[in-house]
Amino acid sequence: MSFKLEGPVLEGALVRLEPLEHRHAAGLAQAAEENRDTYAFTWVPRADEVPAYIDAQLARAATGRLAPYVQISARTNRVVGATSFWEPRCWLTDDQLDAVEVGFTWLAASAQGTGINTEAKLLLFRHAFEEWGVARIDLKTDARNDRSRAAIQKAGARFEGVLRNWSRSWAPGEDGRLRDSAIFSITAAEWPQCRGRLEERVAGLAARG
Repeated sequence: MSFKLEGPVLEGALVRLEPLEHRHAAGLAQAAEENRDTYAFTWVPRADEVPAYIDAQLARAATGRLAPYVQISARTNRVVGATSFWEPRCWLTDDQLDAVEVGFTWLAASAQGTGINTEAKLLLFRHAFEEWGVARIDLKTDARNDRSRAAIQKAGARFEGVLRNWSRSWAPGEDGRLRDSAIFSITAAEWPQCRGRLEERVAGLAARG
């Protein structure tokens, strides 16, 4: 496959997505150490693990299979989390991306429910569909993670089913175990309607300040 994932800076009214670099380490560490109650099924490093976390993400990026981002609040200019493009698939030709996953996503507690996640999804989806011309975007989460499943569906993705023993578990006490993954998608045909809903939601959240 000749296509390599490389994500540019993506900027909206609520959030700016910057390609992950080591200079973001302090901000990520602070964001990761806010209230961690919602991280039961999500890979979020502890503060002292952030340098290794960045190294691991950049190593994946070097293979062309990952384009990692930090999420930066437009209001405070603080790092509030991370997200990524992941798992590119070129089915028809080696240089045309047909499908990609949006994943490795987490937000600091203070940024949850603020619209940052909604706009980040809008920015990522729009780039994938309108710049790369993908036919499909995937999202997945631990099948037990009701909060994440609801957020993914609220972003406009369609639930496709649960794949059993699909990937490693990030739940505490489950090292070395596999999890069932709930799989969601958005197709190119669905994107215009999905984009309209996301833009409407973001506009309303931005207007609230």
